[in-house]
Amino acid sequence: MSKLAGKVALVSGSGRGIGRAIALKLAGEGARLVINDLDAEPATAVVAEIRALGGEAVACVGNVTDADFGERFVQCALENFNGLDIIVNNAGYTWDNVIQKMSDEQWYAIMDVHLTAPFRILRAAQPFLRAFSKAEQEAGREVFRKVVNISSVAGLGGNAGQVNYSAAKAGIVGMTLALAKEWGRMKVNVNCVAFGLIKTRLTEASAAGNTSVSIAGRDIKVGVNPELMSMMERSIPLGRAGTPEEAANAVYLLCTPEADYISGQTVTCGGGISI
Repeated sequence: MSKLAGKVALVSGSGRGIGRAIALKLAGEGARLVINDLDAEPATAVVAEIRALGGEAVACVGNVTDADFGERFVQCALENFNGLDIIVNNAGYTWDNVIQKMSDEQWYAIMDVHLTAPFRILRAAQPFLRAFSKAEQEAGREVFRKVVNISSVAGLGGNAGQVNYSAAKAGIVGMTLALAKEWGRMKVNVNCVAFGLIKTRLTEASAAGNTSVSIAGRDIKVGVNPELMSMMERSIPLGRAGTPEEAANAVYLLCTPEADYISGQTVTCGGGISI
């Protein structure tokens, strides 16, 4: 039997890359998904993939940094599936520079997507999680729900040129620890996965060094110099970068019933990388 049968999951930033892999993994284990992306095309494509596999999914298109997004995201789950069991705060990107060259816009953009957006989503979810928990406890049932926040090894050990990203990813670890204490009484497990080097469109090798993607109207430089990528991979004990599917597996582990007594933890998914 699928371990997540009937569960309802929100996964932000799930139209591409790691988020898409997480959504497909959870759907493959029986969860019903709310898919999110900035753009409609990738979000609806993932919804179609899940439905083609016999699963259930709907799209909630929009920018997670919008002030009303948290409420819209949660309501999408409730209106379509009448429940909420798993929240994965995955959406994000990097916008790097050394501190003396980093603008306020760069700082706040990264803080907003990696820290403020998860805060708003979780704040919007709390009243419903509390109501579900209260009803279940009154009925003598113990039902666990899951929050998995996404951090990075940069948030655990820092990374030169990423003061904004490192600070935001350290902050999500703190948020995880605080909410594990606040929400334990509601039987919500709150954990975090810190990714090491995972191959996505944001990290793939770029010989030209000028690859960029458009995010919220900004052209953000992405990609890693091939020589640097090779050096980084050699520093990983398992000898290579991870795949989105391997990253998704780490998130899935913390969504399973076997993780019902695990909370307030940060698990590194980095092939043995040292912090």
